[in-house]
Amino acid sequence: MSHDATNWAIKQRGLKPTTKIVLWHLCDRFNPDYGCFPSQVRLAHDCEISRSTLNDHLRQLEAGGLLRRVPRIDPVTKRQQPTRYILGFERGFTPADVVPGPEIGHGYADDLETTDDAGTCGLDEPDATDPCPDFGHGSHPEAVSGFCPDPCPEKGQSRVRNPDTNLVREPLSKPVKEEEDAAAREADFDRFFAKLLNALGFAANASLPAWWQGAPARTHVRQWIDDLGLSEGRIIETATETRCDHPNPPDGPKALDRFMERAAQRDAQAAASAGKAKRSRKAQSKPRPSPDETAAFYAAKVNSDEYLPPNMISAAMCGLMLERGLVTTERLRMRGVL
Repeated sequence: MSHDATNWAIKQRGLKPTTKIVLWHLCDRFNPDYGCFPSQVRLAHDCEISRSTLNDHLRQLEAGGLLRRVPRIDPVTKRQQPTRYILGFERGFTPADVVPGPEIGHGYADDLETTDDAGTCGLDEPDATDPCPDFGHGSHPEAVSGFCPDPCPEKGQSRVRNPDTNLVREPLSKPVKEEEDAAAREADFDRFFAKLLNALGFAANASLPAWWQGAPARTHVRQWIDDLGLSEGRIIETATETRCDHPNPPDGPKALDRFMERAAQRDAQAAASAGKAKRSRKAQSKPRPSPDETAAFYAAKVNSDEYLPPNMISAAMCGLMLERGLVTTERLRMRGVL
């Protein structure tokens, strides 16, 4: 940590808040003797942002001339090491040329540093215009593109931004299907409301009274459907009937409440009458059993060994069974009927 570095970061002006936070954490990781080289995982964790977002802000800082990124490669394993960040206040700092080269993609090849055997990082700048066969295409590890390449087996997870894996997402407030269905229902209700106004005698282009304008009127009409159980066709039919007694259109939907309630009551009574008539027809459709069928039914009960409740068979039924020879007097006494 260096107080001079963090003070320098605080004094910078014209940066977005998140960009300045990235710069401040870089300066917080600066060591006067060794420099600044935190890993992207550590830096993204400190700033509480995703690595793809971190690369965006690092690119903005580099384009603004506040830092320069220098990639480091292990000379033995050829694996990528944490990037060296050269900050704007360091001695000998020169802004990086961010213009992409036609042969090397995003550029930054001039910023490659050499690593000696002792592991110290110098600032020698070898000519690296061609891709290096040992560590990939030679593009800067922090480069941001719109493509989604597979991670390199030597470098681990790719740092190229993949918008589909961005950590910060704005959830949909409503599913798209529900919004489409709601819009369709609203359009259907608008057509029904226009038919209702036409049935009440309002001209298509005429100005409506205040009580028929806006959401309150539509909400009141919806109550006829939801609370009274009236269909749209029944509402229009009732509204048309009111024109016979009241030629002038009503001032508002409340004036039709009494008519709509009566229509709902008539529909309920008609439904109840229809139910009773249906049950009556069903009862009448089944013929009553004849005396012979009734005597045979009870005789089967007497002649069987199943339980016979007391007082189940009347004296008249005993006479019918005896007349037809279906049972005997002894059997009736045995079963406790006589």
